[in-house]
Amino acid sequence: MCRNIKTLHNFKPTATDEEIRASSLQFVRKLSGFAKPSKANEAAFTRAVDQVTLAAHQLLESLVTNAPPRDREVEAIKARARTAGRFRSTTAEQSR
Repeated sequence: MCRNIKTLHNFKPTATDEEIRASSLQFVRKLSGFAKPSKANEAAFTRAVDQVTLAAHQLLESLVTNAPPRDREVEAIKARARTAGRFRSTTAEQSR
C-alpha cells in the first residue's frame, strides 16, 4: 500500500472530507501511475477520485469497532518515532 495513504478509521475527531479525498487521490495516483494525468485522461482520473472518495465515505460510516477512538496526536508521535527508528538503523548500518 502507498505509504502516503493514512488510516482514517476510529479517530477522534473523525476524518475530514479533505483527508478522505486526499487518501482517495493518493490511491488513484498509485493505481494509475499518474501524479497528474494528461488532459486526455483528466476526466477519467477525476471521476475515479470522486468514486473512490464516495466509497471511502460509505466504508468509514459503516465500520463498527469496540476499541476506543485513537488520538491523532498520539498516533502522529508514534509514527515519527517509528520513522526515526527506521532511519537511525539504516544510517547506523551504512556507517559500519
